[in-house]
Amino acid sequence: MKPNDKNGQLPPHERPLRVLLLSGSQRRQYNCPGVDSKSRTLMLRMAEILPPEWEIDMEDLGNVFGRERIQPCNACVSTSMALCCWPCNCYSKNNHYEPDLMWNLDLYSRLDLADAWAIIGPINWYGPTSNLKAMFDRLVCMNGGNPDETLIEHKNPEMAMRLEKSPQWEKLTRNHLEGRTAGFFCYGDGGGDELDESGRPKILRHKTYFDPAAEPFENDREAYAPLVWQCRYGGIEVPDELWRYHEFGQGKPYSENQAENMALETDVLAHFDDWVAEFAGFVAAKGQVEPGKYRAFGYEPPTHLWQDVKLKWRDMQMRVGHPPAGSSPAQQQKLGLNEDVTLFAAKSEAKQSHDE
Repeated sequence: MKPNDKNGQLPPHERPLRVLLLSGSQRRQYNCPGVDSKSRTLMLRMAEILPPEWEIDMEDLGNVFGRERIQPCNACVSTSMALCCWPCNCYSKNNHYEPDLMWNLDLYSRLDLADAWAIIGPINWYGPTSNLKAMFDRLVCMNGGNPDETLIEHKNPEMAMRLEKSPQWEKLTRNHLEGRTAGFFCYGDGGGDELDESGRPKILRHKTYFDPAAEPFENDREAYAPLVWQCRYGGIEVPDELWRYHEFGQGKPYSENQAENMALETDVLAHFDDWVAEFAGFVAAKGQVEPGKYRAFGYEPPTHLWQDVKLKWRDMQMRVGHPPAGSSPAQQQKLGLNEDVTLFAAKSEAKQSHDE
């Protein structure tokens, strides 16, 4: 069943169960590399297998020329948990200067609306794809983020630091998506035909630099451990049986391990279908999830024109070496730590050094 966002306004027991499927590969057929991904194929297959009475929401995070990217996390939480807002307010929808795929695809709302998430993607260099990593970095706000940006005048770090130490903060901070389920299916080809009989890359000249016995994971599903443990940290359930890895295409050149090749490997599809069945059974038994107090679904960001003017004034004062008294930048400047005083913050370190 196609998703109907209006059902998000109903009590859980009165609405269909809803699942969000995410294809995490970088690849799309419309531009470089010109060939679509295996994770997209698996995502579409999963949508066909899941119960027809469920609402199935799908998104492909693959790169398409000219489309927005998931903007990076600015690590606001490392300044103060209260500076990291739920949903993320470092970026905004339809912003011309910093277009953000998370906001333009309404991913915060769609993650909120879903009772469970199914995340399918390859392993790239012992880790998840950069798109998936960027998405989860931007989901730090679900783990205790500030649901009321008006209390910190949109993005004032000194106000956020004070709020974080106040009794009011304990009533605001919470895991905003707690209770949901997430399943992870990651896959790889184990190096394709690049490896020799010792497990080392064939073209490697310095063979002693690479010891296959010391590779980081006994079970390659651990490449997705940072994403899994971020979910668990915030109260999103990831059962071990729904966190899987499958390897295929061993010994084949990459050109012979595309989606059309995978579709002919019955053991690959059987392994995936078994994971889908486990996922569907677990999610069905658990049922619909009660939404959090502060929802991304239906959220309308407040206007903050005047707040932005005040933050711009703070920015200009720091550029000329006058940060707010007692602030963290003031203390760093006094200690000579970061040497950040500059009128041209967009310049690279090399450019600034060259121009001095």
